[in-house]
Amino acid sequence: MCLCLTDRSVFMAGLEVGMSLSAGSSPLHSPKITPHTSPAPRRRSHTPNPANYMVPTSASASVANTVSQPPSTGQVIQKETVGGTTYFYTDTTPAPLTGMVFPNYHIYHPAAPHVAYMQPKANAPSFFMADELRQELINRHLITMAQIDQADIPAVPAEVDSYHSLFPLEPLPPPNRIQKTSNFGYITSCYKAVNSKDDLPYCLRRIHGFRLVNTKCMVLVDMWKKIQHSNIVTLREVFTTKAFGEHSLVFAYDFHAGGETMMSRHFNDPSADAYFTKRKWGQHDGPLPRQHAGLLPESLIWAYIVQLSSALRTIHTAGLACRVMDPTKILVTGKTRLRVNCVGIFDVLTFDNSQNNPLALMAQFQQADLISLGKVVLALACNSLSGIQRENLQKAMELVTINYSSDLKNLILYLLTDQNRLRSVNDIMPMIGARFYTQLDAAQMRNDVIEEDLAKEVQNGRLFRLLAKLGTINERPEFQKDPTWSETGDRYLLKLFRDHLFHQVTEAGTPWIDLSHIISCLNKLDAGVPEKISLISRDEKSVLVVTYSDLKRCFENTFQELIAAANGQL
Repeated sequence: MCLCLTDRSVFMAGLEVGMSLSAGSSPLHSPKITPHTSPAPRRRSHTPNPANYMVPTSASASVANTVSQPPSTGQVIQKETVGGTTYFYTDTTPAPLTGMVFPNYHIYHPAAPHVAYMQPKANAPSFFMADELRQELINRHLITMAQIDQADIPAVPAEVDSYHSLFPLEPLPPPNRIQKTSNFGYITSCYKAVNSKDDLPYCLRRIHGFRLVNTKCMVLVDMWKKIQHSNIVTLREVFTTKAFGEHSLVFAYDFHAGGETMMSRHFNDPSADAYFTKRKWGQHDGPLPRQHAGLLPESLIWAYIVQLSSALRTIHTAGLACRVMDPTKILVTGKTRLRVNCVGIFDVLTFDNSQNNPLALMAQFQQADLISLGKVVLALACNSLSGIQRENLQKAMELVTINYSSDLKNLILYLLTDQNRLRSVNDIMPMIGARFYTQLDAAQMRNDVIEEDLAKEVQNGRLFRLLAKLGTINERPEFQKDPTWSETGDRYLLKLFRDHLFHQVTEAGTPWIDLSHIISCLNKLDAGVPEKISLISRDEKSVLVVTYSDLKRCFENTFQELIAAANGQL
């Protein structure tokens, strides 16, 4: 029961002795999560729970009455009563360690040491993810949600099979275009679309004017659909359509927002080709520094080699051939992540119905994949596509010899040189050598940094939900035809708590803004800790001393009242 005293009197309020705070007293629980109805799910869980090792305190009373009896075998027989039913089960959890205390409210933990030493030091601790990662994710979300005005681009249909909301990812070819692309031999276009079956975005690659006359090639399509690899854009389905006004073949792939081709990332500078073709070969005094020559770092080239060879290894192991190892068909996302795109298209477009075995030519195509990989690596080493032209191969290899290691030169020579035997992508593994460990280490370090950023956002999402609920209560003009509802009872305490959070001032009367204060108070409210705070009315004539557990009870009861009214239960 609350009593308000004026003239700066102090109001003391607290919970009755033995009253449970909430399920949120544990660091692993959030408000409004229903406790387990039986101990069985708890026994099935193999996730370590720090709450199991917590020393019992008055601030973290159990939801159910639990009695433990240590038998002679060292195990503990637990007795738990839930909803009038008593359960007995063996608890294999180690006994609590004496003196081990966990916080009874949610907190932001500091960055792990191995992550803190990776990043540049900031002047103040950050409660949010890094700006670079946030901007990258925002850009991806922006591209994923992009749409077109159907009136401005009538050539794009509203729906294609089960896909809708098409958005061109490449400039659309003119309607009277006759020439075909040099890659597939057909005019192609690319769209982002949403599948109405699962509401997920996909990339649709349309082959213009292609009529599929035989479905035997779908055997190869089914094989491609089974390949899941981190460096391959997965093929999901292939279908024919006339939604574009003509016969078209459409390949549906996973959509990776923000991706750009290797061609646009590394080979879009015309000055690089001019430098390569105009250089006077054989007239140099020692090795030329790569930073002066405008060439890519060797570490980046090896990172690409590891990813592309890994993709080829998976494809060849499945009995297929890539056939699109080309800078225009390799996607780059982020800084160095590669994915081979448009797989399976050549297998359908060039399918020979007279062949009894559709895999008969795969060994030949796999050898061509290795040559194509060698050309991609050579072009990266020269930072120019001119280097892979037949008349420039000798000059290109001289450039590699001058600026890069012998391992890179030998790998390129092995891939581009005809052998008397069938080669395998596994043959280049010894040439890559310990650089695999470098890439593995870089990937794991990147994973540590992202996990640390994710840990921050986990807490931020929880606090946002708390603020959203609080915002539905504070300053509500009317509820159940009562215009004073938000200014009376429990709601008045929540209003003063809102002022305590956001509207404090210094002794000079200036706003006092402290993010750590806001976060700390919200975390304590979320858990309902027994700590007391003073809430002062705006006219400074009343001081209410309450605990966070009281505030949480008021908060939950009030929000449940709103929910009941919204569902028509009042």
